[in-house]
Amino acid sequence: MNGRGIHSGTTRLLSVAIIALGAIVVVQSLSESSSALAARLLIGVLMVAAGVGRLYIDIRKGRGT
Repeated sequence: MNGRGIHSGTTRLLSVAIIALGAIVVVQSLSESSSALAARLLIGVLMVAAGVGRLYIDIRKGRGT
Protein backbone atom coordinates (compact mmCIF):
# COMPACT_ATOMS: atom_id res chain seq x y z
CA MET A 1 0.00 0.00 0.00
CA ASN A 2 1.42 3.35 -0.99
CA GLY A 3 1.18 6.64 0.87
CA ARG A 4 -1.96 7.77 -0.93
CA GLY A 5 -3.76 4.54 -0.04
CA ILE A 6 -2.86 4.92 3.61
CA HIS A 7 -3.99 8.56 3.59
CA SER A 8 -7.28 7.70 1.92
CA GLY A 9 -7.94 4.80 4.28
CA THR A 10 -7.19 6.92 7.32
CA THR A 11 -9.41 9.73 6.04
CA ARG A 12 -12.29 7.31 5.54
CA LEU A 13 -11.79 5.77 8.97
CA LEU A 14 -11.78 9.16 10.68
CA SER A 15 -14.82 10.27 8.67
CA VAL A 16 -16.77 7.24 9.85
CA ALA A 17 -15.63 7.93 13.42
CA ILE A 18 -16.84 11.55 13.20
CA ILE A 19 -20.20 10.36 11.83
CA ALA A 20 -20.54 7.86 14.68
CA LEU A 21 -19.65 10.43 17.34
CA GLY A 22 -22.08 12.94 15.85
CA ALA A 23 -24.84 10.34 15.84
CA ILE A 24 -24.11 9.54 19.50
CA VAL A 25 -24.33 13.24 20.40
CA VAL A 26 -27.66 13.55 18.55
CA VAL A 27 -29.13 10.48 20.25
CA GLN A 28 -27.95 11.58 23.68
CA SER A 29 -29.26 15.11 23.25
CA LEU A 30 -32.65 13.83 22.10
CA SER A 31 -32.89 11.41 25.03
CA GLU A 32 -32.24 14.11 27.63
CA SER A 33 -34.40 17.07 28.48
CA SER A 34 -31.94 19.87 28.94
CA SER A 35 -31.73 23.58 28.32
CA ALA A 36 -28.68 22.98 26.10
CA LEU A 37 -30.64 20.64 23.83
CA ALA A 38 -30.54 22.88 20.77
CA ALA A 39 -26.79 23.52 20.99
CA ARG A 40 -25.90 19.85 21.48
CA LEU A 41 -28.26 18.79 18.72
CA LEU A 42 -26.74 21.33 16.34
CA ILE A 43 -23.21 20.18 17.18
CA GLY A 44 -24.17 16.56 16.58
CA VAL A 45 -25.84 17.30 13.25
CA LEU A 46 -22.85 19.37 12.13
CA MET A 47 -20.45 16.57 13.09
CA VAL A 48 -22.46 14.08 11.03
CA ALA A 49 -22.54 16.51 8.10
CA ALA A 50 -18.78 17.09 8.31
CA GLY A 51 -18.06 13.37 8.37
CA VAL A 52 -20.37 12.67 5.45
CA GLY A 53 -18.84 15.56 3.50
CA ARG A 54 -15.30 14.34 4.08
CA LEU A 55 -16.25 10.81 3.13
CA TYR A 56 -18.06 11.97 -0.02
CA ILE A 57 -15.12 14.10 -1.16
CA ASP A 58 -12.60 11.35 -0.50
CA ILE A 59 -14.66 8.77 -2.39
CA ARG A 60 -15.15 11.09 -5.37
CA LYS A 61 -11.45 11.98 -5.37
CA GLY A 62 -10.58 8.28 -5.37
CA ARG A 63 -12.66 7.67 -8.51
CA GLY A 64 -10.72 10.31 -10.37
CA THR A 65 -13.69 12.58 -11.06
